[in-house]
Amino acid sequence: MMLAEGTAPPSVVIHYLKLGTSREKLEQERLRAENKMLKAKAEALEASARGEEAYAEVLRAFRAYSGGGVGEDIL
Repeated sequence: MMLAEGTAPPSVVIHYLKLGTSREKLEQERLRAENKMLKAKAEALEASARGEEAYAEVLRAFRAYSGGGVGEDIL
């Protein structure tokens, strides 16, 4: 609204001019890609932790089945 009326301060005008540049668009795209990569890394860490828990549970089940103590952990 201030831009249309001509009352916008120079900092506001510069802000909106920068938003339209190709450099700003590339920067926004890079930030989106970086966020996507960080989310994928977090999901991979969670999956790894779940896999380790499942592996430990399988080992406990094998020990219990083979007659080993359930409370004895090799890991």
